[in-house]
Amino acid sequence: MNLFSLSWNYIRSKPLNTVLNILLMSLGIAIILVLLLLNSQLEENLGKNKRGVDLVVGAKGSPLQLILANVYHIDFPTGNIKLTEAKALTRNRLIKSAIPLALGDNYRSFRIVGTNHDYVKLYQGEVDQGALWKNNLEVTVGANVAKRLGLKVGDDFFGAHGMSVSDLEHDEARYEVVGVLAAGNSVLDNLILTNIESVWKVHAHEEEEEHGHEEDPVLGSAYETGFPDGDEDAEITSMLIQFRSAMGAVQLPRMINANTNMQAASPAFETQRLFSLLGIGVNMIRSFAYIIIVIAGLSIFISLYNALKDRKYDLAIMRSLGASRSKLFVHVIIEGVIITLLGGLFGFVLGHALVEILAGYYEKSEEVGITGLVFVNQELIVLLLSIGVGVLSALLPAFNAYRTDISKVLAQD
Repeated sequence: MNLFSLSWNYIRSKPLNTVLNILLMSLGIAIILVLLLLNSQLEENLGKNKRGVDLVVGAKGSPLQLILANVYHIDFPTGNIKLTEAKALTRNRLIKSAIPLALGDNYRSFRIVGTNHDYVKLYQGEVDQGALWKNNLEVTVGANVAKRLGLKVGDDFFGAHGMSVSDLEHDEARYEVVGVLAAGNSVLDNLILTNIESVWKVHAHEEEEEHGHEEDPVLGSAYETGFPDGDEDAEITSMLIQFRSAMGAVQLPRMINANTNMQAASPAFETQRLFSLLGIGVNMIRSFAYIIIVIAGLSIFISLYNALKDRKYDLAIMRSLGASRSKLFVHVIIEGVIITLLGGLFGFVLGHALVEILAGYYEKSEEVGITGLVFVNQELIVLLLSIGVGVLSALLPAFNAYRTDISKVLAQD
C-alpha cells in the first residue's frame, strides 16, 4: 500500500480546501522570506561597505545622514567642510589614515565622487578595463554604472549638478572615461570616481570665466593618494577615517564635535541605530506572518478533522484489509505534510519573486545590493517550520484515525 499516493489522492479530491490551505501557508512563508532576504542582504552589504571606516567627518547635521551620504551614497550630503580644517585634523596621532571625498554631482543618477586611489583600495577594487584616473576630468566608473549606462573606455559625458537626474548639466566641463572597475559587490559598483580637483574645476568654472580662463593654480597637479592642494577657501564634503588604535574611538568623536566646525559620526553606531529603528516595524510584520502561518495550520487541522468524519468507512476498510493503526496514523500525517510542504515551496518561490520585483522597481535597491536571486541558510529553517506546522496540524486527526474502531464503523454503515 503506497501511503503517499493514497494521501495525495485524498488531497486532490478536495481541491478548493487544498488550494486555500496552500495559499495561506505560502503567504505567511513568503512574507517571512521577504523580510529575511531584505534584512540579511542589508546587514551584509551595509557591513561590507563600512568595513575599514571607523569614523566619518563632515559638516554638522544629522549623523545618520552623514553616514548614508558618504559611506553608502544613498542620501544627500550635510554640506561641506574646509580643506584646511580637514588637513589639520589628519595630523592627529590617533588617525591612521584619512580618505577625502567631494560630492555634489551626478551623471544620470549615478554619483560623481571626487577622491583618491586609496578609496578604491579601501574596497579592494580592481580595474577591469583601462586604468584608474590620473588627470583632471578623467573618471573610472563602477561595474553597474558601465553596464546600466553603456559606458566604456574612451567615452565622455557632462555631469549634472546635484544628486538628481533632472538637475542642470555642467556642459562646460566634459569628463572622459579612462577605466571601468570590475564588479565587487561594493559601493564602488555604483559610483563614478575622479579626483577632487575635477570636482572643484567643474564648480569653479563660472568664477574662472569672470577672471579669464587661465591656468588654475589650485589645479596644477594630479594626485593619487593623500589630500589635494587647495587655497584657504577650498572645501571637501567629508573624510573617511581609520583609527590607529581603539583610543581613537573614545577621544576623537568627542573632540571633533565639541571643538571644531565639523561633525564626527561612527558608521558602526549609526547603522546599528538604523537597524534598531527598522527592527520595530520588521518585527511587527514578521509577527503578522507567523499569525498567518498559525491560521493556515488551524485551517489544515479543521480540514483534516472534518474530512475524517467522511472517511471513517474508508479507514475501517483499510484496517480490515490489513493496514495497521500506525499506517493510518502516518497516512493522515503525510496529508498534512504534503499540504504544508507545497505551501512552503510556493511561498519560497513567491518570496524570492517579490524581492526581485521590488528590487527592479526601486532604483535605490541596486545601490544597496538587494536582489531576489540569492539564498540564505535561514530559508531552510523556514521550510522546516512549514513542515512542522503540517505535522502539528495533523496530529489530532491522525490520532483519531489511529483509534478507528473497525467493528463499530462497519456496523454503523
